[in-house]
Amino acid sequence: MKIGPLEINFRRLGIIIIVCLVLILVMNFNTRLGELSRLQSQAATVRVQATGVMLTQEVLQTQVGLATSPAAVEEYARSEAHMSQPDDKVLVVMPVPGYTPQPSPTPTPIVNNLSPLDVWLIFIFGK
Repeated sequence: MKIGPLEINFRRLGIIIIVCLVLILVMNFNTRLGELSRLQSQAATVRVQATGVMLTQEVLQTQVGLATSPAAVEEYARSEAHMSQPDDKVLVVMPVPGYTPQPSPTPTPIVNNLSPLDVWLIFIFGK
């Protein structure tokens, strides 16, 4: 078909339209594949985090189980709470009369006033 100086070939026009549609579909498919890849990496990250949380939960449940066991409660009561059972003989250490403990001296920290240049020289050359 000829319109003015242009000649329209419907077969070529159909092929051009089909090629354009295929290109649009390929670009859409490529975009969806990129999104799929991103979502799969996020899913893997979430799986790793969930595994870590589940392991932490198991450890905490084990610690709670051990802390609430009768043996752990008795050990805490005797060592940290200074409790005793009725048949225990409690010894209380009393200080010697007239003895005053000597205070222990506290060391004073040595402060080196070094410039940043001196610090770098020591770091590099081991001065």
